[in-house]
Amino acid sequence: MKLPRIRNTARSLESLLAFFAIFLLGLFPFMEVIARKFFQTGIRNSTEYTHHLVLILAFIGAAITCREQRHLSLTLNLKFKPALLARVQVLNSFLSTTFTTAFAWCSLSFALNAFDPGDKLWVIPMRWIVMVMPLGYGIMAYRFVKHAPGRAWAKIAAASGLLIGTLLAWGSLANIAAVVLPTAEKFVSALMPAYLFIGVHLSTPIIILLLFGAVTGVPIFIVLGGVAYMLFAHSAQPLEVVANEAYSLLTSHALPAIPLFTFTGFLLSESKAGERIVRLFKAFFSWIPGGLAIMAILVCTFFTTFTGASGVTILAVGGLLSYVLINGQYEKKFSYGLLTAVGSIGLLFPPSLPIIIYGVTAQVSIKDMFVGGVAPGVIMVLAMVLFSIFFAKKRNVPRDRFVLTEAAAAFRKSIWEILLPVIIVWGYFGGITTLVESGAIAVIYSLVVEVFIHRDIKPKELSSVMLKCMPVIGGVLAILALAKGLSYFIVDAEIPMQLTAWVQATIHSKYIFLLLLNVALLITGCFMDIFSAILVVVPLIIPLGNLFGIHPVHLGIIFLANMELGYLTPPVGLNLYLASYTFNEPISKIYREVFPFLMIQLAAVLLITYIPFFSTGLLNLFK
Repeated sequence: MKLPRIRNTARSLESLLAFFAIFLLGLFPFMEVIARKFFQTGIRNSTEYTHHLVLILAFIGAAITCREQRHLSLTLNLKFKPALLARVQVLNSFLSTTFTTAFAWCSLSFALNAFDPGDKLWVIPMRWIVMVMPLGYGIMAYRFVKHAPGRAWAKIAAASGLLIGTLLAWGSLANIAAVVLPTAEKFVSALMPAYLFIGVHLSTPIIILLLFGAVTGVPIFIVLGGVAYMLFAHSAQPLEVVANEAYSLLTSHALPAIPLFTFTGFLLSESKAGERIVRLFKAFFSWIPGGLAIMAILVCTFFTTFTGASGVTILAVGGLLSYVLINGQYEKKFSYGLLTAVGSIGLLFPPSLPIIIYGVTAQVSIKDMFVGGVAPGVIMVLAMVLFSIFFAKKRNVPRDRFVLTEAAAAFRKSIWEILLPVIIVWGYFGGITTLVESGAIAVIYSLVVEVFIHRDIKPKELSSVMLKCMPVIGGVLAILALAKGLSYFIVDAEIPMQLTAWVQATIHSKYIFLLLLNVALLITGCFMDIFSAILVVVPLIIPLGNLFGIHPVHLGIIFLANMELGYLTPPVGLNLYLASYTFNEPISKIYREVFPFLMIQLAAVLLITYIPFFSTGLLNLFK
């Protein structure tokens, strides 16, 4: 069998495993609901199956994301000369290869030492299941070498990361040897001084290299995981902590909801659901001032709740909505600025993925976070709506007549999509389903609607839909898994306690603290994506919130609302780059067009920050 054929077979198998994992991930919780509702029983160990399916899906997804070169990075588009740019890209490939190799070794050590041979899930040894971690990292290391730009020397330079990464993981190799090959333990131990020298003396230069790589294209998960790894190495702590924290997070109780709702969002975006929802809101709102803009805001809000405010909304419906707005005689400047700004405006509404991740990280009730986000979310949407009405009146934008027959027809066509959030909210807040079960129902429901009722997606096309969403699932879960290790180090080093002591001695007003918190979070949003920010920054601000008596839900909403603005803030606001790509406009022009909307949302965030009632007022109704 020729090499290209082997490679294609491996790619197909990898994609099939990902599809199988996400299918089972939706099936188990769905069957649990059916069994509990109709047979007053459940599926034995279904929760454990679901949790470990997320682990498998995370690493298969991360490997596929690497295959497609789609891992999220914070590139600032720095203007390097071609020769220098080539060297920077080789350095980035080297760093990525080095740390995925190191992660692979420490994950292998974790799998062998954390689980006994007799530990099983059903009939499968736990060690075999957890082996997906070193295997996934190993595949990514190979692909970083393969994708290294340039000629043979660049591939060789990137491949040297395999050797350096192995040396960085020498402590883990000693633990592996103790289990697998005790006779080699003396040889491994003889080289331990070199490993310790690197950890103690070279950790700072390596971290500086990683931070440089963060702004030149090294994937975020490599930067966060690499920094955590070197900090543990410097303090001579077990490197397996990085793998252990990744495993603990990926098998936590609420995390399966993330891939489930993400897949739901892609099923909607890859079907004609967007066209039906646009037609519905256009029929019901285009007769009032700013009606088409209001339609665009509501459509984006609907889609963002399922796509995790990751910019998928702009890619999915941005082109369609811009066409409708411009044809409705809205200026291009206004249309592009509005759609960029509202591409993440549904972030505070259930089943928002950042709210789920925040709840897991901060150990705050996810249900309370969903309830607390409703009123602030309405305020953010209402601010955009009012500005749109003002703009339309000032520019005399024409309106359409309300046609009852068109509204009724649009409603009939889109009724299945409209029922989806109703079913999720009714099931989850009614206590009928858990959050994960709600995600499973959303997937099954969307599959039935889009594949069998509307027939927008053919069964054979489901694999391509899955592959399109895999970079989001794999990319996000890879970031979360390795950011958890950095979060652990921050807490273990008592940095939150030290920060709290400094703030207590320096700041005495709650309102000054809230203002400084807003500034700090806006700066964070400029340079860090929301998913890694939750795991890295939230452990720092929770004790500060407690110090000033800020309700945990209110603190969470403040954090998420500020991070929502991060999608719009230069230099790395994700929506800015996706809007530039979607609308074929220079990024500098997108900056200018979105600025008025950014200021309006900033005013709304300040309102949410200083009036806690908006975040906490509804909580008593759902006790």
